[in-house]
Amino acid sequence: MNYRFSSMVYSKIVFLISCAFLLITGCMDNPGIQYPRAPEKELRSLSKQALGTAEEYEPADGLHPDFNTEEYKRIYENPFLKVKDNPLSTFSIDVDTASYSNVRRFLNSGSLPYEDAVRIEELINYFTYEYSEPVDETPFAFFTELSSCPWNKDHMLLHIGLQAKKMSFAELPPNNLVFLLDVSGSMNYYNKLPLLKSALKLLVNEMRSTDKISIVVYAGAAGLVLPATSCKNKQPIIQALDMLTAGGSTAGGAGIQLAYKIAKENYIADGNNRVILATDGDFNVGASSEGELVRMIEDKREQGIFLTVLGFGMGNYKDSKMESLADKGNGNYAYIDNLLEAKKVLVSEMGGTLFTIAKDVKIQVEFNPTLVDSYRLIGYENRILRAEDFSDDTKDAGELGAGHTVTVLYELVSVADGSSSDTDLRYQDVEIKDGAAASNELMFIKFRYKAPDGKESKLLTEPIAYDMITFESTSNNFRFAACVAEFGLILRNSEFKGTASYSQVLELAKRSQGNDKEGYRREFIELVKLAEALSKHN
Repeated sequence: MNYRFSSMVYSKIVFLISCAFLLITGCMDNPGIQYPRAPEKELRSLSKQALGTAEEYEPADGLHPDFNTEEYKRIYENPFLKVKDNPLSTFSIDVDTASYSNVRRFLNSGSLPYEDAVRIEELINYFTYEYSEPVDETPFAFFTELSSCPWNKDHMLLHIGLQAKKMSFAELPPNNLVFLLDVSGSMNYYNKLPLLKSALKLLVNEMRSTDKISIVVYAGAAGLVLPATSCKNKQPIIQALDMLTAGGSTAGGAGIQLAYKIAKENYIADGNNRVILATDGDFNVGASSEGELVRMIEDKREQGIFLTVLGFGMGNYKDSKMESLADKGNGNYAYIDNLLEAKKVLVSEMGGTLFTIAKDVKIQVEFNPTLVDSYRLIGYENRILRAEDFSDDTKDAGELGAGHTVTVLYELVSVADGSSSDTDLRYQDVEIKDGAAASNELMFIKFRYKAPDGKESKLLTEPIAYDMITFESTSNNFRFAACVAEFGLILRNSEFKGTASYSQVLELAKRSQGNDKEGYRREFIELVKLAEALSKHN
């Protein structure tokens, strides 16, 4: 079976059926009409009926499926670290989800993803978890759970979950959004500019009369297509999107500079001021160097203008560049592979996508060396911070949006199962405090965060008791996060995958679906099955 052919056709069918569905309901042409809230089941059913009957599509000029210039940053997996030698684990949170939907795109196009396209924390954080909201003025609450590790029964798995305060869209401050859209020649493809336009119409449809939108485009040059326009009348915004066509080269740097200029001119005090960059990432920075571009983005974030990045397409996709820009711009990064994903990111999770409730959120964990011999943080490789960065308010970290959940997993080796440190220091000895052995504390956890417009961080600390429970007693949150992590370890062919297997992932996923209203966990199960089938043909 030709997996590349059949599943790439599948991707196109899903997109075309999604567009047809929205056209029938009038959502793409009339911004006053509210789209149906749950088209997912119908769309998936229609796409499955059509699968296998479509003819092969003709690739756009210069975008042959066999010609690939996609770029991903090399990931060096976190190793196991001895607690005595490395007492503090410090990192920034990550709420990006691009890796999961990009992995889905790979699988649906008939191939396993590149190992470096798999960022395990983004796979885990793609899903929402049933954590309780904060009960005080703190913007987030956190929870922990400890049990055995499913892919290494001799190890423990520690689950840390954060739940940001939820807010309805009506509660959010007014939006000053600048759409920065790539209309270069590389965007002339069914799942690039056409999908981009349809996706942003969903967002425009949700905007309130207090919100305003500007549109900047870039190809051979950057230009202002639509000045700041009130969403009280959405028709001019929709018309401006409809008129966009692809062609030319990619002067992305000039576009970003112009977009920030427009955002600054229309700045709303106490509002959400944000540039939304939508691109395949294949652009040149132009006259400015990439370093200068990053410094500009960092400067603008300090002025209260954040950056969200939406990735589209395949073949020439530049994942590493887009992730870096979103990180520097105090924003988030998502990959849009179909309209259902656009609805998830830009409608269902709009609060988290657009409104930051806490910025520069850092986590620092100190494990009790009398209980834990060594630890390994699963994922977050590009979010690792030095211990001293935790208290340094000038060091950038991740942003937490309204309603966001963040899930962190550590694989732990107990003192009983570990080996003593072989570090031989010439000038100092590492000593364990007398009270550590008598304590029932597994670890001491610390959080730092700033208010969205704050300059100084606030500190939260709490000791966590050693409370080991059986795997059968764990929550759906624990089991599902564990099986997603295990899936990521398999896709990465990780040296730490232990006894991980597709069959075990499927078993755990089926037992921990929980309240899966949107069907994302059911979809995950199907993707695991697809990955298993593809692995047998590679």
